[in-house]
Amino acid sequence: MVQPWIFTSPASRGVGLQLTRRLLATTKLPIVATARTDPEGTKDRILDGLDVDKQRLEVLKLDVTDESTVSEAAAYCKDRFSSSYLHLAFCVPGILYPEKSPSQISYPDALQTFKINTLGPLLLMKHFSPFLPRKSTTLAPSSDLSGLPVSAVFAMMSARVGSITDNSKGGWFSYRSSKAAVNQITKSFDIYLRNSAGEKAMAVSLHPGTVKTDLSEEFWESTPKEKLFSPEFSAERLVEVVKALGVEGRGKCWDWEGKEIPP
Repeated sequence: MVQPWIFTSPASRGVGLQLTRRLLATTKLPIVATARTDPEGTKDRILDGLDVDKQRLEVLKLDVTDESTVSEAAAYCKDRFSSSYLHLAFCVPGILYPEKSPSQISYPDALQTFKINTLGPLLLMKHFSPFLPRKSTTLAPSSDLSGLPVSAVFAMMSARVGSITDNSKGGWFSYRSSKAAVNQITKSFDIYLRNSAGEKAMAVSLHPGTVKTDLSEEFWESTPKEKLFSPEFSAERLVEVVKALGVEGRGKCWDWEGKEIPP
């Protein structure tokens, strides 16, 4: 019997770590997570306090700015899951340099922003999309997919500030642009999946809210307490949003409340 699997990248801290913990606790499937450094330490942090089968989790070394590591991780998964398919992927790399004016734009910082925020998900899509089901794939029975969406989902981390329509404040030039690009990647990839998988696989992008992680630390004091989320809360909401989406929600960006964010 075909057993699908889950992929989270990166999972060393923040939302990625909590997504992995949440999926271990609420699903039955094996999970492959990634970390740029110290995969064993990451595995220990993910499993800490969880009453789950530790054999379900594998943590691979992967740096989204180094395609060779992405390719190596994918090659491992090809051997590991040779008779299975990828049912759920969360691709969540992110970095923020919050420029307030054009004069604050740093070429090295902007380049790094696009390498991680945009090219990161693009390379993960390139190397891990072959594991998604095709039209001919027989999906696992619903009894094996408890806590998961019916269709396979490839989810990429975007942000509300990536919306051109919603941009009323400006600033954050490189970050906004990198996340707007993620939304375009999501749409194009979903069109590809419509043709290759029909309704068996789809792509979406997600906005986690303002989460209390290193990325947003500069803004903790200025963010209303009720709008500053723990990584645990954000991860729980994102899993629920993805689980509730039907194929009518494909190719779009959704926030932590399940509300669509316009492009």
